[in-house]
Amino acid sequence: MNYYPKENIGLLASPLARASIIPVSNLVEILIKISKNFILVTSNEWHELYSGEHQFTTYTINYEIDTPIEKVMRYLHGQMKAFTLIIKNLKQVDCWFIFGGQGSAIPIITAKLLGKKIAILMAGSAIKDSLFSQNNFQGVIKILSLICLALVDNIIIYSPNLIQEWGLEPYRHKILIAHEHFLDLDAFTATTPLSARPQLIGYIGRLSGEKGVQHLARALPAILGGRQELRALIGGDGQLKDSIEAFLQEEGIAARVDLPGWISHDDLPMYLNQLHLLVLPSYTEGLPNIMLEAMACGTPVLATPVGAVPDVVVDGKTGFIMESNSPECIAENVARALSSPELEQIAEAGRRFVEENFTFEKTVENWKGILQSIE
Repeated sequence: MNYYPKENIGLLASPLARASIIPVSNLVEILIKISKNFILVTSNEWHELYSGEHQFTTYTINYEIDTPIEKVMRYLHGQMKAFTLIIKNLKQVDCWFIFGGQGSAIPIITAKLLGKKIAILMAGSAIKDSLFSQNNFQGVIKILSLICLALVDNIIIYSPNLIQEWGLEPYRHKILIAHEHFLDLDAFTATTPLSARPQLIGYIGRLSGEKGVQHLARALPAILGGRQELRALIGGDGQLKDSIEAFLQEEGIAARVDLPGWISHDDLPMYLNQLHLLVLPSYTEGLPNIMLEAMACGTPVLATPVGAVPDVVVDGKTGFIMESNSPECIAENVARALSSPELEQIAEAGRRFVEENFTFEKTVENWKGILQSIE
């Protein structure tokens, strides 16, 4: 039976990167399950990449960008479009959720003036991401984020750890804990035993500064030099792709590192079932979906203790934690993980943890409580 604590819910999720398609799709499935009427405001990317069926009202904001000026124009266009849609759906929406929209000042102010409840879902910290990726609009992003966080009724984050990590102490009174993560455990499952996999370690995700993937690349000469049978995979696309490729060529290890580019979600289980270890050397994270997907596939994870990662990865039990993402620390901990006599047991414990805690049913139950808290 569906649960309707609020009659009408709107979700503003624009713009989207490719990595945001799955979280937004998951959130849509949750919200339509626990509301009566649902409206989605999103971008053209969602329609282009989402393969599921939906029977609810959807508004699309279309735009393309190439230059900094176009980024500004895209932002203003998206803000004004969201502004008009919030007014258009004045009577159709009681509560607006803003996914990752820490710069959505205009629609948030509009909804606030119209007396609507507003909750922002922080999948990441826009301020921290802009800092580590050396974004040219850091100052503007910080100002807009602080305005939005001050105005919304609730801030939804993945873990209490993130309150201090993302500088959210001033908003502690309106913070709720929830995630939209659930897995298709028929697709993400261990099809190849760890012992039968090739000697391969890897990273899959955005090739951008906040992910720390540049430090993994710089650790590879030491990692691969100590194990002649070992290979590496760096899957993904982003602004660091060319510099990573150049570094691997300079070090003479390009032939031992696979760079397949962006990996589609449908192909992820195949790649994850080839890995002996997934390395996530991030500076900042929310709750990385790739971590959960790897664990569900029986692939052990080595990660930095950021965001909600320590809630899932317990060192030596469900995965491995490294103190920092320096190349030296990454190399040392990759060696530690691969030489662990309990590697297969740790991978199995991680798989069981994800299967028990990241089901659709458990996630929906948590969100029922979230909606009640927002009322």
